[in-house]
Amino acid sequence: MFELVSRDLFQPKSTSKQNAYQKMSDAELNQALELIGQQARALGEKNLKLDMARGKPSPAQTALSKPMLDELNSASDLTDDGSFADNYGDPWGLPSARAFAAELTGVPADQVIVNGSSSLNLMHDIISHAVTHGLAGQPSWAEQMAAAKAQGTTLKFLCPAPGYDRHFAITQHYGFKNVAVPMTKDGPNMDVVRELVENDSSVKGIWCVPRFANPTGITYSDEVVRAFANLKPAAPDFRIFWDNAYAIHAFVPESEAPQLLNIFDALAEVAAGDAQKNLVIAFASTAKVTFPSSGMAWVAASPADIKEIQSAFKVARVSPEKISQLAHVRFLKDAQGIEVHMQKHAELLRPRFELVERKLQEGLGDLDVATWSHPKGGYFVSFDGPVGSARAIVSRAHELGVTMTPAGATWPSGKDPFDTNIRIAPSYPTLEELDAALDVFIVAVKQVSARLAKVDRGQSVWG
Repeated sequence: MFELVSRDLFQPKSTSKQNAYQKMSDAELNQALELIGQQARALGEKNLKLDMARGKPSPAQTALSKPMLDELNSASDLTDDGSFADNYGDPWGLPSARAFAAELTGVPADQVIVNGSSSLNLMHDIISHAVTHGLAGQPSWAEQMAAAKAQGTTLKFLCPAPGYDRHFAITQHYGFKNVAVPMTKDGPNMDVVRELVENDSSVKGIWCVPRFANPTGITYSDEVVRAFANLKPAAPDFRIFWDNAYAIHAFVPESEAPQLLNIFDALAEVAAGDAQKNLVIAFASTAKVTFPSSGMAWVAASPADIKEIQSAFKVARVSPEKISQLAHVRFLKDAQGIEVHMQKHAELLRPRFELVERKLQEGLGDLDVATWSHPKGGYFVSFDGPVGSARAIVSRAHELGVTMTPAGATWPSGKDPFDTNIRIAPSYPTLEELDAALDVFIVAVKQVSARLAKVDRGQSVWG
């Protein structure tokens, strides 16, 4: 289930003025389409098979962490501050791993659980626990859903859009109505969030990617972070799911990158020094730092919430992947060590994003058919074409040999209300492959935009 808070709040920029194709005469538009068709046929003859579907680190990026594989061997000391990485125990993570995650998150180590390699798994398991057993002493979300259904309503989860499809999939899977709320240049529209959270007890949470958000690349402003910390939810079991997946993923120098106010510091300000306000559950991992699917993931929360999460997790978690945790800590060491490591990632990512910006500007900048984000970190560029174009653009690019994230994926249920948004993921291809993929994408955008201009005139695309 999915709904918009208000269609008017999501009006795309592409509706604000006519684009170059709409301004052309019929003869000029036909001539433009003929030229674009020639370009498309030439690209099709290359039989390309390029993939920009998801934001995966490139082989060159994962190679940066191969020395970590040499940190431990059969002669290694596997003890860690009185713990043993080669045996059971430490269900909430090795002491050094918890201290490492706590330093990056900005909370005491006893408010962190380091477990598994996927923060998405941790998010899912906490949602699952709330559905089956409830949060904060409240009835389970399943019970609340049943009661709401009897009254013709349901429970809701807020989804800043465009956003991360895998977040939305979790709450959709558990029967929530995903409510899309608009994103601004500073983060979610907090007037909308506040109205929903503070006046509707059926709203149980909100998904957030606060730094270099997926896919827009924006970083929440201090004002937005403080607005989150100041929320007074109508539901005692409302929680902010703060997925700080790209907290350290700037590809420009940190002095030039937007900074994120620590949400736990903002909570402490609100509580006058009492950091135990139960509102935020934060997540992070090393998925795009070391090896995807073979890293460290962690969750942090208030003392009360972390105690409840531990109670839920202990049923299924005897001991985490402690040898992997030990290798990570010995390789990355601390916040300073990880900063040095991420600078190496930045050197690989920066040229890719610069290429995207240059190619889009050169290919589309004078046509007024699209807008796109200009991120300084993260893994994506958020692209918006004309209304009704995104699915056709992605389909046409695929026909010409380039696979992209499905259009609509950045919206709950995959339903972009205006069919404009496309997530560009430039990290995985080589620069040469990315250059070729962008040539295809730009031709697809031009062809679909020009065809839409013909359709707007009531003319056949093929006429």
